[in-house]
Amino acid sequence: MDVMGDKATLFETGRFVQPSDEKATPDASRGEYRVEYDDDHRDNHRNDRNDRNDGDDHRDEERDETVEAVEEARRRLAAEAGDVEAMSVLGALLLRRGELDDAEPHLRAATAAGDRAAANNLGVLLHQRGYPDDAAGWWRVAAVAGSAAAAHALGRHHRERGDEPAAEYWLRQSAEQGHVLGAYALADLLEHRGDTTAERWMRAAAERGHREASYRLARALDRRDARAADDERGVSDSGGAASPEAEQWYRQAAARGHRRAALHLGTILEKRGDLKEAGRWYLTSAKDGEPRAACALGFLLRDAGDTENAAVWWLRAAQDGDGNAANALGALYAERGQTQTAERWYRTALDAGDDNGAYNLGLLCAEQGRVAQAEQWYRRAAYAGHREAANALAILLLQGGDTAGAEPWFSKAAEAGSVDAAFNLGILFAGRGEDAVALRWYERAAAAGHTEAALQVGMARLRDGDEQGAERHLRCAAGGGSAEAAYRLAAVLDARRPPQPAHELGETVHEKTECEEWYERAASQGHRRAQVRVGMLAAARGDVVEAARWYREAAEAGSRNGAFNLGLLLAREGSEPEAVVWWTRAADDGHGRAALRLALVYARRGELVEGQRWADRAVSLGPAEVTERAARLRDALRQELSA
Repeated sequence: MDVMGDKATLFETGRFVQPSDEKATPDASRGEYRVEYDDDHRDNHRNDRNDRNDGDDHRDEERDETVEAVEEARRRLAAEAGDVEAMSVLGALLLRRGELDDAEPHLRAATAAGDRAAANNLGVLLHQRGYPDDAAGWWRVAAVAGSAAAAHALGRHHRERGDEPAAEYWLRQSAEQGHVLGAYALADLLEHRGDTTAERWMRAAAERGHREASYRLARALDRRDARAADDERGVSDSGGAASPEAEQWYRQAAARGHRRAALHLGTILEKRGDLKEAGRWYLTSAKDGEPRAACALGFLLRDAGDTENAAVWWLRAAQDGDGNAANALGALYAERGQTQTAERWYRTALDAGDDNGAYNLGLLCAEQGRVAQAEQWYRRAAYAGHREAANALAILLLQGGDTAGAEPWFSKAAEAGSVDAAFNLGILFAGRGEDAVALRWYERAAAAGHTEAALQVGMARLRDGDEQGAERHLRCAAGGGSAEAAYRLAAVLDARRPPQPAHELGETVHEKTECEEWYERAASQGHRRAQVRVGMLAAARGDVVEAARWYREAAEAGSRNGAFNLGLLLAREGSEPEAVVWWTRAADDGHGRAALRLALVYARRGELVEGQRWADRAVSLGPAEVTERAARLRDALRQELSA
């Protein structure tokens, strides 16, 4: 029994699959309160260093430090003179530098004078010191006075305490004032509750440049598009292309340094075929520490033929815990014959929680003839839900004679979506004579694109007389590369082909038909009967050279009909000695007509004993017409010999 599907790609499974409930990586806007000025004096006291180019030399840096020192001294003098704004700005400056003891008196003094920015920053200071309730009190003061930053901080405080109504109230106050962090935090809260208005606020934060909001908005759009596509198709398949809008937000987040957005953008571009740009984003993400991007970059490099650099990135990803990359390294070393190193990386993948590691260990052991160990690893992966491991386990059991044990694993793999397992079940039931059940599994595999299954369905349709259904499946199989399907499709088309029209001068006009094209495709793939048929078609149109070429290919591949026809062609061309060689080969393989031809050749040469021997052989081989003619020749030779 020829069971298919015992070979599989070692490291493609699960590539770039993201969990649907993926959590956002915390950034500066989550889990940390940022020091901010209120609108009252933010524009008046910017730090000039932030506006300078990164390429300033050492003298510029020294000049900046001098300017800052002078500015700080000026503010200290103003603060000591009772300037409320100077107190507030100086306190914020010291707070940013971590000088909490120096900052606190200035912030308290400015707060007492009614400065809302100072009240907000005093809350930040107290929070950093571990007094969250006191911090919340000052944030409330600032928020009531109109500070959006304080409303955001107060909303975050209430959410951490579990008071979501209060958190929503203050975050909404902040967001409605245009505060980007408030909009993002409100969106996060609403999304957590399943509120559909979350997207509005996530979009508002993204439009103001919040990179995490841009990323999460893109993810939400991706999931929504996938659900819509699933509903339309009636299947679960989230592997479609991202919408232009989702791609736009991924691109915005990636441009601002979001490593997972860069990973997703690279995946989108790779699917589209923009490999060069995809590689650039994978590289950006990988350099920022994203192991999945490093793994994907490795695959791109491998596909480009650069396995050495691919291994470098896979190693980096595997060391960061990416099981897919560890499997890729294992496969790479297995191809090089370094099985011990390959096994070590497959075990690393398994330790990282990737079930492909166990499956690949099974493949490695099976290739080395370690059947017991292979079964052990296949079972481990199969019990974890790995469908191809279940199929491989069933094949192993079947090869060991355990048909009863194999069938449940084939069924489990097929129900989980393994196309090879569905085809194998068809073979299993066909071997038992349960053709109807076998056909159902063949049809299931054929619907998923399995070439050999489509061939089996096509042949079943032919047996049932359903020529149209047979042609449809044979076309699928032939298009998938099956030489047998191409030959059978050609035969179906050949049977309905009208006779060739004759030229008015008596010469046959030949135009290559579709059935000839399929015969030639099968012949070029080494199909012997197709080669003989192509030779016959060439001979019919008078192309002796082409006919001889195809007959010879078929004969040398073991076709007795090819050898017989080649002999006929050579005999007509006056090369009877060579024709005898090919007829002998055909007759030795059981071709009755070839044996009869040999009997006639030897009879004409006067080698009556040899002629009688081949006549006897032709009688035994048949068919009936050959048997009758060979018997008459044999009797005549006997009479001649006895005379």
